[in-house]
Amino acid sequence: MDLNVTTLAERPELEGAMWSMKDLWPEFMMYDPVGWANMGRIVREFPEYVLVATDAENAVVARGFSVPFALDVDGRRALPARGWDEVLNWAFSDLRHGRETDTVSAIEITVHLDHLGKGISHTMLAAMRENAGKRGFAELVAPVRPNGKHLEAEASIHEYAFRTREADGLPHDPWLRVHVRAGGVIEAVAPASMTVSGSLEQWREWTGLPFDTDGPVEVKGALVPVHCEATRGYAVYVEPNVWVRHRIV
Repeated sequence: MDLNVTTLAERPELEGAMWSMKDLWPEFMMYDPVGWANMGRIVREFPEYVLVATDAENAVVARGFSVPFALDVDGRRALPARGWDEVLNWAFSDLRHGRETDTVSAIEITVHLDHLGKGISHTMLAAMRENAGKRGFAELVAPVRPNGKHLEAEASIHEYAFRTREADGLPHDPWLRVHVRAGGVIEAVAPASMTVSGSLEQWREWTGLPFDTDGPVEVKGALVPVHCEATRGYAVYVEPNVWVRHRIV
C-alpha cells in the first residue's frame, strides 16, 4: 500500500481526520485519567512527534504519537513500572521545566479499522524511529500494549512478555514481534502502565457486563481481569505493558 507519512506539524489540516479515524480501542481505555489529560496536549505541544499516514486518495489510514523526555536524570534512568502513564507525566513535566530531553517514547500507533492487516503498523513504527533519529535522538522506547494478551487475560505478563516461538525465537505476541523485527529489544515489564477506575455503573456502560460480584472480571479487550469491588461500588483495571528499547544510532 502506497503511504505518505508526515508529521502533524507539517500537515496540521489532518488533525480532524486523524481523531475521527475508526479504530479498535476498547471503550474503557478512553478513561485513563493521564491519557485523558494529555493526549490532546501532545497534538498541541508536540506536533512534530505526531505522525499521520495518508493513502493515495489523501485519506488518513494511521496515526502515531510519541513524546520526548529526559531519562538520564536523577530519580529516573530505569524505564518506569508505571509505563505509559509515567512517561507521559515525565514528558510534560520536562516541557514545563525546560529540561533537556534525551529519549523519545512511543505513546500510540493506531491503524484505521478498514486497513488492518496490511503491514501499516510496521511502516508507522519505522517512521517513528526515523522521526526520532532526525530530531537527534539515539533511542526510541515503547511501552508496548501486547495485542494478543487479551486472549490470555489470566496469564502472567512476566511470562507472556518473554515468551517466544520455537520456530524462529521471535516473540509469541504479534505486536512485540513487530518491534523486535524492527530492531527493538524487550527490556522489562511495566506492571502498572495504565489505570482505569470507575463506578460499577460506568463499567456496565463501557462493557455491557453486570459487574455485580466481587472479584476478577474478564472484559473483552482487557489484557488482565478487571478487579470488581461490587460491595463498595467500584472496579479498577490496571494494565500491564512491555518496555521495548530501540537503538536508532
